Amino acid sequence: MTRKYIIIVPDGAADEPIEQFAGQTVLEAAETPNMDKISTVGRQGLAVTVPEDMEAGSDVAQMSLLGYDPRRYYTGRAPIEAVARNIKLSMEDWVFRCNLVTIADGKMIDHSAGHISTAEASSLMKELDEHIGGEQICFYQGVSYRHLLVFRGRDFDVRTYPPHDHIGTAIDKLLPRGKGSDLLIDLMARSQQLFAEHDINKVRRDLGENQVSSIWLWGQGKKAQMERFQKRFGLRGAAITAVDLVRGLAKLIGFDLIDVPGATGFIDTNYQGKASAAIQALEEYDIVFVHIEAPDEAGHSGNPEMKKKAIEQIDKHIVGPVFEALQKYESWRILLMPDHPTPVRTCAHSSEPVPFAMAGESITGILHTSFGETNAAKSGFRIDNGFELMEYFLKS
Repeated sequence: MTRKYIIIVPDGAADEPIEQFAGQTVLEAAETPNMDKISTVGRQGLAVTVPEDMEAGSDVAQMSLLGYDPRRYYTGRAPIEAVARNIKLSMEDWVFRCNLVTIADGKMIDHSAGHISTAEASSLMKELDEHIGGEQICFYQGVSYRHLLVFRGRDFDVRTYPPHDHIGTAIDKLLPRGKGSDLLIDLMARSQQLFAEHDINKVRRDLGENQVSSIWLWGQGKKAQMERFQKRFGLRGAAITAVDLVRGLAKLIGFDLIDVPGATGFIDTNYQGKASAAIQALEEYDIVFVHIEAPDEAGHSGNPEMKKKAIEQIDKHIVGPVFEALQKYESWRILLMPDHPTPVRTCAHSSEPVPFAMAGESITGILHTSFGETNAAKSGFRIDNGFELMEYFLKS
């Protein structure tokens, strides 16, 4: 008999206590009866998904969550996303994440240019490729504001800054530094000239929407390689996500990808569709990984009510149906866990430990209390190397 496993990741759902919710975190203030049921019948604890010597990015945290030590496997965020897009890289190529951003008054205002539509972004990226691209500089279109830039025959040793972690910061403090930084800064400046009077921006200006001021280059690295999950743990897996970062990680470890129509990587994603796809996938796969980006985007927007709503939608439309569907299997386990905190106070990722809850065969409870940061800390159950939690979840 094969045990069924499912992991549900509400990205960035962990937070800090905030006055608006009477000293509770957003996760604790949200109505989450299904998450609470898992933590009540099972057990909860804390896990450190970001090693202290690494930046608090989703790339590092998600790698830990999947059971891989980022200090061993991490080469940068952009190379992971390149895998998701089937971009062929040599060992000498460098790939950068290429955001479309809004800059105003010399500051980073919006890491997503108002969550620009993919159709609008497509027009801008084609313009970039025509005027700036070439054999050594290759732009690759993605979804909404998320794109990639590959350099062939170049070498870099630069420090770059993720725009979503520096909203409101002066641009001169965020520009790339180090070997090759002059080229990056020049490309960003050229994009600003190209976008200034573009028809897309004229329309967005008339509609009162954030304009695309510039590309922003960050998350650089070289070709990524990881050991297959099935080889390590003997389980065949599938992943459900709307973002290229998680899609890339899934492909690197040999998970199949399941596309869900209407999955956007934002607050308006197709929650019910993700749940239905996960329930169906359990019939075929040993382990299913379900990722939902919405809480993280709300955290970056500094909007606690939006974040609370996203968490409640996940609980109602994903956690509840999936938990119920698991009951038909003789042996199963479920793990619920954010990858990292994205506090609405800072609008940026944090490296603080995240709460997790798991339930299923042979998992016994400790506190039998509702799910949240405070109760997870009270449990006394803490995994300091977050990548070790996967083995505990699968085999303990």
